Amino acid sequence: MELDIPGFGCLRVRHLVTDYTGTLSVDGRLLPEVGTVIKKLGQSLEVHVLTADTFGKAETELSGVRCTMHIMTGADIAEQKEQYVGSLGAEQVVAVGNGNNDRLMLKAARLGIAVIEGEGCAVTALVNADIAARNIHEALALLLNPKRCIATLRF
Repeated sequence: MELDIPGFGCLRVRHLVTDYTGTLSVDGRLLPEVGTVIKKLGQSLEVHVLTADTFGKAETELSGVRCTMHIMTGADIAEQKEQYVGSLGAEQVVAVGNGNNDRLMLKAARLGIAVIEGEGCAVTALVNADIAARNIHEALALLLNPKRCIATLRF
């Protein structure tokens, strides 16, 4: 995905890095149609799912969804997510998340999108994102219809 956004700069994105719990799911259950949209996005972006897996259902729910998944543990999950984005080349990453532990990856990524799904969104995630979306479907639609990003981010 490549976009030139007046005042924001050029986006050359190769990776979608997303949280699972509260972002792609509610109460640990993958939201309807999300797998289908990720499959479509996977034709142009490498999809990575990073999660603390609060409900312990991510692996089962994402079976059949083409993505690289990492379940993260420990007290420094926010830092682990940020480092993962950096390892991919942060300038080539769009990150999507909702939680306090997503705040650093949203800030590090070239484009950060905070989502406000059924489990809410931490204010720190909102502050560190470039765009806020009402739900994951709208967030992913920004990537399928990139001119929406231009309309939102242009100066």
